[in-house]
Amino acid sequence: MVSGSYPLTAALWMIGAMVSFSVMAIAGRELAGHLSTFEIMLYRSVIGFVIVVSVISITGRFYEIKTNRLWLHLLRNIAHFSGQNLWFLAVAFIPFSQLFALEFSTPIWVALLAPFFLNETLTRSRLAAVVFGFVGVLIVARPDVSAISPAILAAISCAVCFAGSMMATKKLTADQSTSCILFWLTAMQLVMAIGFTGYDGHVTLPQGINILWVGAVGLGGLTAHFCITKALSVAPAIIVMPLDFMRLPLVAVIGFLFYGEALEWPIMLGAVIILAANVVNLRDAGAPQKPS
Repeated sequence: MVSGSYPLTAALWMIGAMVSFSVMAIAGRELAGHLSTFEIMLYRSVIGFVIVVSVISITGRFYEIKTNRLWLHLLRNIAHFSGQNLWFLAVAFIPFSQLFALEFSTPIWVALLAPFFLNETLTRSRLAAVVFGFVGVLIVARPDVSAISPAILAAISCAVCFAGSMMATKKLTADQSTSCILFWLTAMQLVMAIGFTGYDGHVTLPQGINILWVGAVGLGGLTAHFCITKALSVAPAIIVMPLDFMRLPLVAVIGFLFYGEALEWPIMLGAVIILAANVVNLRDAGAPQKPS
C-alpha cells in the first residue's frame, strides 16, 4: 500500500490514460459497422491477455497474481466489461465530444460515492473542482437533452459502470499489484467476451486496415488501464478521476483534424474551465490534511 499522496505523479499517469483512450475512440469509430462491440472486446482481451502474460513471464512476476480477492476482481470486470461495450456502442453513433462529455460524469459518481465505499474525504474544494469541471464539459458538448437516443443512454450508462470499476480498482490497489489487476482484467474479460461473442456461433475476423485498428484498441485499452491503475495507486480516486477531464480538449482537436468537427468558442471556454478545475483539485490535494 502506498503511503502518502502524489497528485502530480498521478496527473502524469492520467495523461497517458488520456492519450490511450483517445486512440481507442478513433479505432472504435473506424471499426464500427465491421465488428460488433462484443467482437471488439474479444480481440482487445486476446491482445491484452497475451501481452500481460508475456510481460509477467519475462519479469518473473507470477508470484504477484493473487486469488484472495477474486470476488472484487470479478465485480470490477463485470462493471468495466459492461461499460466498455456500452462505450463502443455509443462511439459509433454520437460525436466524440458528446460521448466524452457524458462519460465524464464518471468523476461525479466517483466523488459522490467514494466517501461511502472508499472512506475518502469529499472536501468543498474537491467537490467544486468536480462540479466546475463537469460544467466545462457541458459547455463544450452542449448535449441536446430533448433528443435522447439509445446511444446517448448507452453513454450515460457507461459512466455509471466506469465509476463502479474505478472504485473497485482503488480498493484493489491497497494490496494487489498492477500486474495482478491487469492479469485478472484481461483473463476475466476474455472469458466474458468469448461467451457473448460466441452465443450465435459466428465470429467476424478483422481484415485489412481493421487489423491495425483492432491492435490499436487492444494496446490502447491495456495502456489506459495500466496508467489509471498506477494513478490510483499514488493518489485518492477523488483526485485522480477529475484529471480525466483533460481528455476533452484533446478529443476536440482529434474531431477537428480527422472528422471535420468545428473548433468553436464553447470548446475553448469549456477547456479553460476544465483545466482551472483540475488546478484547484491538485492544489487541494497538495494542501496539508487534518488528521482523521
